[in-house]
Amino acid sequence: MTTRTENEKTDQPARDALLWIELLLRQFPELLGELAPSPHSSSAPPPDLGKASAPAGRTHAEREEALRVEQLHGLTPSGPTTAPLRLHVSDAIRDISDGVVELDEAVHDRLRLPRPRRARVAERLLRVAALLGQAAEDPLLTAHIRDEARRMARRCTRALGAAEPVVRVRGRCPWCGSVSLRAFPARRSVLCVNPACRCTGQDCDCRTDPAHRHAWTEGAWARLASESGGDLTELTGSTVDSAEKEVRR
Repeated sequence: MTTRTENEKTDQPARDALLWIELLLRQFPELLGELAPSPHSSSAPPPDLGKASAPAGRTHAEREEALRVEQLHGLTPSGPTTAPLRLHVSDAIRDISDGVVELDEAVHDRLRLPRPRRARVAERLLRVAALLGQAAEDPLLTAHIRDEARRMARRCTRALGAAEPVVRVRGRCPWCGSVSLRAFPARRSVLCVNPACRCTGQDCDCRTDPAHRHAWTEGAWARLASESGGDLTELTGSTVDSAEKEVRR
């Protein structure tokens, strides 16, 4: 007999996938807006008071056309603009747009559904979300949807300039003795953020690069908890990259 706890564990990837998709649906339009030139940009030419004033910036249709040209050819259309091209934003838009198309097609293929019709990013995401109920019968597919939605939401968050989530971890760094251990859920790693910390590992860049920090990946967390005086359960919980945590930020 399947217990409630087992059902919750089975349903959790689907719930997380839905939350990541919802986060991406909220953030992606903001990312598109980052490509829209600002009428207050310092690079904009001063207005000619002798001429009739024109609408500031591009129209919505012009911005969409510019985005399509940029996505297809990596080019910026000719014409007036008041802001320099932000390559990291356009790269993120291209990556997420392609990723959503691939995810939509992969889900339909795995569920043996007809090839999905062409659509905008938001419509495709909503289509994938609507299929989560069917996908829940396939743990591998559900995990893939969750992981891809999380990856794209993270990419969107970084492109928008949001800070990477950091969680303080109890215990002292085994190398420098400082209470400077921090969990970075997006990286699934624990780092010592003490600038003076250096380990004795011959292959660790913290010995030669002042900007590098020693990191413990998942396989080393049990040993880290033991050597730092921390708690493995708390440490593992701190490094969970959950959609619920991200949504609450």
